[in-house]
Amino acid sequence: MTRAPARRPSVLVGLVGEGVGPSLTPALHELEGARHGMSYVYRTIEISAREAGPDDMADLLGAARRLGFDGLNVTHPAKQTVLGALDELAPSAAAVGAANTVVFDGDRAVGHNTDVTGFGAAMDDELGGCARDRVVLLGAGGAGAAVARALADRDVADLVVVDVDAGRAAALASASGGRAAAPADLARELADADGLVNATPMGMAAHPGAAVDLDLLSPRLFVADIVYRPVDTALLVGARERGCRVMAGTGMAMHQAAEAFEIFTGEAADRRAMLADLKDLIAAEAAGNPATRGQQKGEAE
Repeated sequence: MTRAPARRPSVLVGLVGEGVGPSLTPALHELEGARHGMSYVYRTIEISAREAGPDDMADLLGAARRLGFDGLNVTHPAKQTVLGALDELAPSAAAVGAANTVVFDGDRAVGHNTDVTGFGAAMDDELGGCARDRVVLLGAGGAGAAVARALADRDVADLVVVDVDAGRAAALASASGGRAAAPADLARELADADGLVNATPMGMAAHPGAAVDLDLLSPRLFVADIVYRPVDTALLVGARERGCRVMAGTGMAMHQAAEAFEIFTGEAADRRAMLADLKDLIAAEAAGNPATRGQQKGEAE
């Protein structure tokens, strides 16, 4: 008697954050789950900034566990406040003080951070060989902290952290071995820099425009943007026109999602296929496909 092949397990995960309704992450995960023969369901869980406190996140995680969720991705504004609701931090989350992936292990909630490895892997893929002695990082929030760690891991000698919040910039600079600078100092800092990374929301549809004065960019710079919707942000368009080597946010988004998929399932993700899926989803959304139409806020999950 021929035995039927074992069925893959069912997986239930979700994305918690503000403005997550239009996210492409659910479709990206579900497509990868289907490739693995899994019953993979991914839901969005909308919260506001007022609902993102540590106590709120503890209640939400408890409810998700009771409802049978295997894990959650966490985005703005809860990447840092969720820490107080976790029982354990993986080294990736402990290193940057933020978690964007939570897996339920029995009665324990364990936090991971795929932003660090997501940005790092994308940089290795797309900006290999670029000089990186001095890099200017725009944004010192949760995503900025992850990017700072990835840059430090890639031997950036002089990391310059710029944020409108001087205290936040100083704190991240101290934690990452870099130095803080004010937005008013960008012209001087970029004059001798090898690279610029935007880890702010600037460039998203809800925050249009470039994160810096484009006239400050020179061809010697590489320019990376973690925003991936739209793929060609105003910053990247301007940088490309000025002869800069550029990196869009799609690679980071794919690697983040792939690593989260692996954490949730224990299965290796097909990253090449996931990148193709992500590009298809973005193209369908831009074309007005109802299945993927959203507000195109852009994400840095």
